[in-house]
Amino acid sequence: MTALTITPMASLEELVPALAAEGLPVDDIEDDGRAFFAFHHAGQCIGFGGIEGDGRDRILRSVVILGAARGRGTGCEAVTLLESEARRQGAARLHLLTTTAADFFRKLGYRDHDREDAPEAVASSREFAALCPASADYLVKSL
Repeated sequence: MTALTITPMASLEELVPALAAEGLPVDDIEDDGRAFFAFHHAGQCIGFGGIEGDGRDRILRSVVILGAARGRGTGCEAVTLLESEARRQGAARLHLLTTTAADFFRKLGYRDHDREDAPEAVASSREFAALCPASADYLVKSL
């Protein structure tokens, strides 16, 4: 699959059930400092993802590809679009926590880090402080 487009989400109505179905955190998605995007291919919404924060270190959030769009390279393309958006906004590094997709992100250049070494702006987020378990893999990528 190629030629994904990324658009900012005006409403999170579709996002919540998609994230909940994948076991991803939804308790904080309406908090300030988060931007969520929809990915489209051939006019169809095929997934979602987000960026949290406003400094040089930001959090890659809630990347999910829907149903039949999975397994076609769509996730890689979606993450690349989010990275470009984060870079455009002035981010230098993206951080993430995952309990299920560490190998996927490692293939995209994300590297394992000690959670204790997370910058304060990242470590103090609700996702890091409360929503993701301590057992989640913490990965970082320089943009």
